[in-house]
Amino acid sequence: MRLLLFDPFHGSSGDMITAALLHLGADREEVFRAMASVVKEPLVDEVERNGIRALRVRTRAEAHPRSLEEVLGKLAGADAPPGAIAMAERVIGRLHKAEEAVHGEVVHFHEVGADDAIADIIGACTALHTLGAGQVAVLPIALGGGLIIGSHGTLPVPAPATAAILAASHLLGYPGPKDGELLTPTGAALLAEFATLPATRVPPGKVLAVGYGAGTRETGTIPNLLRVFLLETGEPEEDRVEILETNVDDVSPEVIAHAITRLMEAGARDASVIPMVMKKGRSGHLVRVISDPALTGPLALVLAGELGTLGIRVIPSVHRLVASRRVIPVPVTLGGETREISVKVGSLGGKVTSVKPEFEEARAWAGEKGVPVREILRRAEEAAWQHLAREGSHGG
Repeated sequence: MRLLLFDPFHGSSGDMITAALLHLGADREEVFRAMASVVKEPLVDEVERNGIRALRVRTRAEAHPRSLEEVLGKLAGADAPPGAIAMAERVIGRLHKAEEAVHGEVVHFHEVGADDAIADIIGACTALHTLGAGQVAVLPIALGGGLIIGSHGTLPVPAPATAAILAASHLLGYPGPKDGELLTPTGAALLAEFATLPATRVPPGKVLAVGYGAGTRETGTIPNLLRVFLLETGEPEEDRVEILETNVDDVSPEVIAHAITRLMEAGARDASVIPMVMKKGRSGHLVRVISDPALTGPLALVLAGELGTLGIRVIPSVHRLVASRRVIPVPVTLGGETREISVKVGSLGGKVTSVKPEFEEARAWAGEKGVPVREILRRAEEAAWQHLAREGSHGG
């Protein structure tokens, strides 16, 4: 499994993330095209921070307060893969929720809605998309300390929006090596969206590449850098989860469906509902949740609150083997138009066991073209198998 491991020992920002992924080997042409389509083509320089060579990205954007609709409109028109655009929209959603949590109803974004942030977000998401890593983990983030001056006055570090994003994620933070804002809201939202694997469960692996993204300021003895590793881990990945179960017989299907949505939003690995016959012949449902051990308590509270259940069974520390996963973009042609569709590839023991196109990307295109979604899914799967066959013929 190819895994990206972010090491924010001096914090993180949107431009540092984009630069680090480019330095690691992301497709520069595709990233530049995506960023230029929302603002301008960025400037990328090779710089040194304390003797370490790194890339620095400058968007050349002007500061414009924008509404959520304006920001989403710019992203929708970006010249980027659909999967990268969808991820960028989710990052903006995280920023918007954080500002609402801090300030109430938000009419216009301020720092986080400026065009440079939009360019950084689509650039970082496109860079991640081109690398095709199966998993992403983020080590504990240096936050900084002291006070900063922003559009809302003098505020403590981390900024309130950054703190809200961290609170809604599984990222870990610590004060860091010096005062000042080391983690920006945009950096926090990107890393929260990227992370698929808790830092506490990073498997051992071979380092394939290392990338460094430079911040703007020179910071003395500690280099102002974001480091990211590309690792090749062993197969299959070992994992430990806990299983939560409860029986319900007096809850409507609509409430159960809402509970499943809430569980997934709260961090469940998976959640399912199984019809069953209960005592005295009553029909009911078994609700089953797969959880990280650290989230068992919070997810049990969601189950109890949404379903009103009086008892929840917990099966602790279940060992499972997990297929390694990576995402590859494949070109699909339909009606004379070619687009890239993201396809998730699963492998065990070095052998591909599953190929699954991203349904939401296929559904969106099917809606535009007025064709059955299964037609796009079929073409994407065929293109993925052809891509994998070419990889195999070249020893990949």
